[in-house]
Amino acid sequence: MSILIWIISGIVAGWLAGLVVKGGGFGLIGDLIVGLVGGVIGGWLAGVLGLQASSWIGQILVAALGGVVFVVVLRAIRRL
Repeated sequence: MSILIWIISGIVAGWLAGLVVKGGGFGLIGDLIVGLVGGVIGGWLAGVLGLQASSWIGQILVAALGGVVFVVVLRAIRRL
């Protein structure tokens, strides 16, 4: 069951990252990947800053923040 929750939170986080950054989305699979990679990046950034998300909503927000960072980096690389 926890893998299903990871997938759902990854989709939500990727969708939120797409809304924050503005522009065309990456589709369902793309949003899932952005959310999952964003969760790793967001978790790492939160750890570096000494923060910890204890609730499901907090984890989605951390993943969305990481997703925003990931999308910004992806778009910067695409422009090169």
